[in-house]
Amino acid sequence: MIYFLTVNYYSTNLVAQLINSLPNGTNIEYKTVIINNSPEDDSIHNLQSESVLIIDAGSNLGFGNACNLGIKWIYTQNTQAIIWIINPDAYLPENTLSQVNPFLKLHPEISILGTIIHTPTGEIWFAGGRFIRTIGSILTQDMLTNTDAEYVACDWVSGCSLIINLANFRECPLFDPAYFLYYEDFEFCRRYANEGYLIAITKQFDVLHQPSSITNRNIFLKTKHSTYSYLLTLDKHTNKLVFIVRGTRLICYALLLMFVKPQIGLGKLYGMLNYWRRYSNPK
Repeated sequence: MIYFLTVNYYSTNLVAQLINSLPNGTNIEYKTVIINNSPEDDSIHNLQSESVLIIDAGSNLGFGNACNLGIKWIYTQNTQAIIWIINPDAYLPENTLSQVNPFLKLHPEISILGTIIHTPTGEIWFAGGRFIRTIGSILTQDMLTNTDAEYVACDWVSGCSLIINLANFRECPLFDPAYFLYYEDFEFCRRYANEGYLIAITKQFDVLHQPSSITNRNIFLKTKHSTYSYLLTLDKHTNKLVFIVRGTRLICYALLLMFVKPQIGLGKLYGMLNYWRRYSNPK
């Protein structure tokens, strides 16, 4: 059973496009689970059907916590299921779904799988993630164009299209609840990789994505959340020296941006302030 898991935040039209990209009349068992992070958005309930379940979060939980709500529900239904986390501003090309189960049956060693992601114009948006812990570099890298391998092991994959093979996990895998938005996919992958789970990416099937069609609605909030999550990630997955060097550079950059791009500069400063508050008052 494949469960598509997506998070709605005032994006009903995009979620509808995703649902419409899934095949009708197929013998492949699948269900779409929508976590509604915008309870005032009544229009999302028009999409509910026998194959579409909507779970109201009650408020905006952020991406990772909303996904956790869906993952927990799916885990109670079927601990052997495949969960395909997918952005509401993404959708599947034709004949993609039929390839998923055969691929994972052929490669049961993969626990977390990312897919190559293209923009609607055909450009590669994501094809693999690397992490250089010693210098704190979180990188995207095209690991797929120059290989014929069915998959490539990598350090992290994008939460825009992230497949979890629940059968491989000893307990329900969850995102770190400390993250509201951004870097939660990286942290999720690194944490489970450190526990011995295989993270990989494939180009055997792909996803089409309209980049930043949701988060760019508010640049200040986007920058604030990404800055906070970036600092939290450095704290969790690098060392103190790397954190100090990169944190100092971030402060200098934010102050410079205040003169040329004040919304971004202010967002970075607020993100740093939120992180400092968390660091100063750990729960």
